Amino acid sequence: MDQMLGYRRPNSAFGVRNHIAVIPSVFCANHTAKLVAGQVQGAIAFPHINGCGQHGKDLQQTIDTLAGIGRNPNFGAVLVIGLGCERVHAKDLAALIAETGKPVEYLNIQEKGGTLKAVEAGVRIAREFAFQLSLQQREPFPVSKLILGLKCGGTDATSGIAANPALGLAVDRIVEQGGTAFLSELAELLGTEHIMKRRAATPEVYEQISAVLSHTEDVLERMTKDYVRTSEQAALVTPGNFDGGVSSVSEKALGGIHKSGSCKFVGVVGYAEQPKGTGLYLMAAAGDDSDIATSLVAGGAQIIAFTTGRGTPTGFPGVPVLKITGNSKTYRNMEDDMDYNAGRVMDGEITLEQAGQEIYQEVLKIAGGKPTKAEVLGHDELFSIGRYDCF
Repeated sequence: MDQMLGYRRPNSAFGVRNHIAVIPSVFCANHTAKLVAGQVQGAIAFPHINGCGQHGKDLQQTIDTLAGIGRNPNFGAVLVIGLGCERVHAKDLAALIAETGKPVEYLNIQEKGGTLKAVEAGVRIAREFAFQLSLQQREPFPVSKLILGLKCGGTDATSGIAANPALGLAVDRIVEQGGTAFLSELAELLGTEHIMKRRAATPEVYEQISAVLSHTEDVLERMTKDYVRTSEQAALVTPGNFDGGVSSVSEKALGGIHKSGSCKFVGVVGYAEQPKGTGLYLMAAAGDDSDIATSLVAGGAQIIAFTTGRGTPTGFPGVPVLKITGNSKTYRNMEDDMDYNAGRVMDGEITLEQAGQEIYQEVLKIAGGKPTKAEVLGHDELFSIGRYDCF
């Protein structure tokens, strides 16, 4: 089994990065969290718009997502900052994260006496975390400890022809060694039900897959019923997808599913849910790039592999996002943002199998500390907690 180099956590998970997460439990604490993180090297703030004025499943999704971000092994320590009167209590959120055994502290702005005093206290905590993390060294860990999130965006025809199939070959190699991968984007899997039926590990798994895809289709039908079918409001693919040669959501789905490789799906996990085993999972996340990427990370993905034919520079705070394009023109045009050019398959320079092997090796290198281009440029746009909806 191949190995990588990462940071061992108390619960035996491994992080490929060693950051401090500063998580506001409510939007009222966003600025304080950013001020704290800005004064401590390696600290990252996660501002969001949620945490109060929510109820039921909407509230629970916010709790699950914030806890999942804190539990992600790329964060070696976590500071939760609350206001003091919100629905998502900082103390309770910190307790959920502390189940991993990593260092976790919390504070409330009201109890500390306002912003400045809370920032002072938060900086002291985060600085102590930074000292602790600086003593950690990378050590070998097996591919079986890796969770890879799979995403595509800014798609063109080359994604389904080259980038996604090449990534799928890399995913097969990870899963065959006991690793884990998440496929998501439910709205862009409609039309693949016949493929999913063949690839479900058991009839029960296919029933789960069929249920979430059918539900997604029902929701989209209701959301678009009042629009003219030819309008952009009703279309399930973006104008850029159309311009890139993708004619429908079914065509995009038939290309997008290739990034999951050929292994069997062993189960379905919910939004921001962490799997109980290993293997290939369908994550029931639908929405835009940022909502889905956030779900992948909250579910435990240490790396996201992101295919894009049109090109997108976006990244996730504290989690490397490997950008793979199947379009050599896009790679040359956006070389500062693209990590790997699978367009060489289209150009006849390498085989699909060679591209899959190179992507796999790139994942190992990134796990071992090689920065992605999104990390180098500081891109962090992919963090966004979606409000609960009936997806």
